[in-house]
Amino acid sequence: MKVGIIANTGKPGAKATIERLLGVLTARGMTVHLDHEAATFCGLPDGLDGPGLAEACDVVAVLGGDGTMLNAVAKLGASAKVIAGVNIGTLGFLTSCTDDEVDIFAEALISGNYKTSRRTLVTATVTSADGSERDFHALNEVVLARGQTGRLVSLSAYVDGELLNHYRADGLIVSTPTGSTAYSLSAGGPLISPAAAVFVITPICPHTLSQRSLIIGDDAEVELAPENADEAPMLFTVDGREIITIHHGDRIRVRKGAHALNLLRLPGHSFYAALRQKLNWRGG
Repeated sequence: MKVGIIANTGKPGAKATIERLLGVLTARGMTVHLDHEAATFCGLPDGLDGPGLAEACDVVAVLGGDGTMLNAVAKLGASAKVIAGVNIGTLGFLTSCTDDEVDIFAEALISGNYKTSRRTLVTATVTSADGSERDFHALNEVVLARGQTGRLVSLSAYVDGELLNHYRADGLIVSTPTGSTAYSLSAGGPLISPAAAVFVITPICPHTLSQRSLIIGDDAEVELAPENADEAPMLFTVDGREIITIHHGDRIRVRKGAHALNLLRLPGHSFYAALRQKLNWRGG
């Protein structure tokens, strides 16, 4: 088996975790490739770029946290390879294990004692008023929100070409089931199982309290647009990474991505176990 490693080199203990994982994998006869950043950080040669790492490896281990995983998805590009998150610290929603469990992780790769969770991605196309287009891909969510102004903004949302609503709010989130535990949850959206074939549209601090989250099928296409020229520009973000200025006359189309993320899950590390831990749920 060939395993790739991407790491958040800014995390305390990152170098020790990379070296430990590298050691346990090679000791079990696996071939390991590092991305450019991790290789340089550890003083090793022959680091690969994201697409090269995805092409060369069967599994890619991402060391850091949920934010590192989001960045890795963008770095790897369209890939059907299995991605495993190794959290440096406590377990996250997207990570497969913690840095104390790398031996268990290596044994699972050898034995095949793991499952994969197929996670929907979204593709967002920003069409400018001049007709030019740019595509973006997200695992968690895309957001159209107010820019530098502290005022509420007006924006419209359409589902499959039909008007959903005219919103007066700080912004609007279109989230995947995976992203339901992120920004959408903070804005009052529902928790959604990763296996659900849905998107959730959540307004951010709406002026009217009756404007609630709406769950739609992930075969739908959502379109977002600013309504008032004097309130533009707004900001469009993708998984909290790219920040794009949106002007009046620009439009954003959001739809299910052409490929999905195959997330590795070890026994005992399910989505529901992560919910109980991260949200501090307790029984009666």
